[in-house]
Amino acid sequence: MKKDQMNQILDAYRFRHACKEFDSAKKISAEEFDFILETGRLSPSSFGFEPWKFIIIQNELLRTKLLPVCWGAQKQLPTASHFVIILSRTQSSMEATSEHIQYMMNSIQALPSEIAENKQALYHRFLEADFHLLGNERAMFEWASRQTYIALGNMMTAAAQIGIDSCPIEGFDKDKVEQLLREEGIVHGDDFGAACMVAFGYRKQEPREKTRQPIERVVQWIQ
Repeated sequence: MKKDQMNQILDAYRFRHACKEFDSAKKISAEEFDFILETGRLSPSSFGFEPWKFIIIQNELLRTKLLPVCWGAQKQLPTASHFVIILSRTQSSMEATSEHIQYMMNSIQALPSEIAENKQALYHRFLEADFHLLGNERAMFEWASRQTYIALGNMMTAAAQIGIDSCPIEGFDKDKVEQLLREEGIVHGDDFGAACMVAFGYRKQEPREKTRQPIERVVQWIQ
């Protein structure tokens, strides 16, 4: 039984590829896409602070406006069943005393006050002394963005397990995408920035065979 489950998971990884163009006539059902989003929502994050937001762009006019500033999504934007921009929180909302961090500890994690105070102090020390992030807005954003990639990977793998294709995308002008999202009233203030994008749908054609380095090139055992 466990062997069968392992093989099914590996089959999904072999199935998954960066789909460059989708069959625009095939759409993902609401139930299936809710499942994909739920795997992103349930993903782990540092300290459990969930520094992400998932923006699903289904509006055709907005997709057209995104095309000139998303050079890596020229075929995906017009053909994907669902197109997601993953936002990452910025320094202002990731500092230990920020409204978001306090909300996460008090309202979501429901920590007793003493434990919340200790966690806040530990988190501040981590940002300041362990990872040297405080005072560097770009470093703080990139650290939070790395966590959004956990959710990204989980969503793509979950999609592959139910036969849905995907494509992660970094080929875009970050400043111009963020400006467009503000102009459209989707993003307000400076609490979020664009971390990455991902398109979902059904492949238009079969991909070439997957290529990866052999396991002995990427794994080192220390006994």
